Amino acid sequence: MLRLEGCVIRAGEFELRADLAVQKGRRVAVIGPSGGGKTTLLEAVAGFIRPVEGRITWEGRDLGPLAPGARPVAMLFQEGNLFPHLTAAQNVGLGLAPRLAMAGDARVTQALGRVGLAGLERRQPSEMSGGQRARVALARVLVQRRDLLLLDEPFAALGPALRAEMLDMVADLAAETGATVLMVSHHPDDARRIADEVIVVAEGRAAPPVETRALFADPPPVLRRYLG
Repeated sequence: MLRLEGCVIRAGEFELRADLAVQKGRRVAVIGPSGGGKTTLLEAVAGFIRPVEGRITWEGRDLGPLAPGARPVAMLFQEGNLFPHLTAAQNVGLGLAPRLAMAGDARVTQALGRVGLAGLERRQPSEMSGGQRARVALARVLVQRRDLLLLDEPFAALGPALRAEMLDMVADLAAETGATVLMVSHHPDDARRIADEVIVVAEGRAAPPVETRALFADPPPVLRRYLG
């Protein structure tokens, strides 16, 4: 279980409060208005921001003393963060170790095949479509085999059909690996598509997760204003 216990998270002048728990293996969407703190929440779990109060635990272990790379977390950013001068295999291999020697590792080949890019190992990002680049970034996360998968709108630039395909792939991979997923999205349909539960982040507070169908059937006022 992921727990944020009495957390106060500050990013510059912004302050976010969170006191919630996410059950292991759940897929949870994180939604709310722009600037509400969705990315801040993920960055705190990943260790890029440390709470000024409270603590974050995974399976009872305090993550506070751990550097980002030592946490059981893999994070997929909005930009994908691919290195343009590296091949697809080299970019994925960085998920295993910060050296290019891992590009030929069988786990890299397997991950690229799993996301539908078998045979494209030697292509550079400039030679790939937006959807293919998103798949490379997802494969890099996949090879890390971490317990927590954090998605900060990595498919926002894709069209609706391709975004839906990528979300389905995330759901399938999470089911296979047992990973717990926190997914930031501005699209309620994304949450409805793959999320078991939803965390609403607004007005400086991350609310405890609520079952997706129940939340959208009777949204709280802050979510109703956001949905319009």
